[in-house]
Amino acid sequence: MTHGKLSLANKAANGSSNGHTIEPPSPPSYEEATAGSSAPCYNDAEMLTEFTWDDLNIRRIFIRKVYTILMIQLLVTLAVVSFFTFCDAAKDYIQANPGWYWASYAVFFVTYLTLSCCSAPRRKFPWNLILLAIFTLSLSYMTGMLSSFYNTKSVVMCLGITATVCLLVTVFSFQTKIDVTSCQGMLCIFSMVMFVSGLVLVLVLPYHYVPWLDATFAVLGAILFTMFLAFDTQLLIGNKRYTMSPEEYVFATLNIYLDIIYIFSFFLQIFGTRQE
Repeated sequence: MTHGKLSLANKAANGSSNGHTIEPPSPPSYEEATAGSSAPCYNDAEMLTEFTWDDLNIRRIFIRKVYTILMIQLLVTLAVVSFFTFCDAAKDYIQANPGWYWASYAVFFVTYLTLSCCSAPRRKFPWNLILLAIFTLSLSYMTGMLSSFYNTKSVVMCLGITATVCLLVTVFSFQTKIDVTSCQGMLCIFSMVMFVSGLVLVLVLPYHYVPWLDATFAVLGAILFTMFLAFDTQLLIGNKRYTMSPEEYVFATLNIYLDIIYIFSFFLQIFGTRQE
């Protein structure tokens, strides 16, 4: 840069002494203009703060959207469970027609695989919400039919226990410094244990009912899906090792809703009293 300036000064002196017209100097190159200057063209702290604020704002909107949809799902499920529990005519009808249960199970399975495995329908509005609504109605019917076989007081008690546990787990997930999202291996092993235990129950229970085996399976299932609820909640929050994309609000809602329904089902299996 200094050498260039000295050259231009010498040329100007020689040109003026010889009486020739001085040509204007060419503009400096980018390397010459930025040589010796280490200051950035923008304030790094302001840009980082702005980006961080934008990310937090997007994350808050994402969490608000997920819990709004989740509350609608839970209210629909609560209405269906209450109707099948308190209305004797509806209770007798669904118990006398188990074909509707298997039809709703087929709808549940297809919509669950579609929303879980296919990113295009899961992210495309309004098909993602339509599929989620069908999924919610089918699972609500299955949960309502399951609840119809239990005493009304037992169903109400299990609803209260489920609400309390889910609230405590959600508060814990938001406040704790423990990273549950890094425990994927433990959750995978626990899930395999539950899968093998379920196969054993399928083979044993048709021949001989073992109360302690059924209760143990229900306790393990409640613990597993409580851990999954904490795992999915921290994925939703996004301040741990693994986070969920804000575009996946339907998938996040699907996971948390399914965790809560399974927790209620296992609590009903543990504390519920079957009708005579």
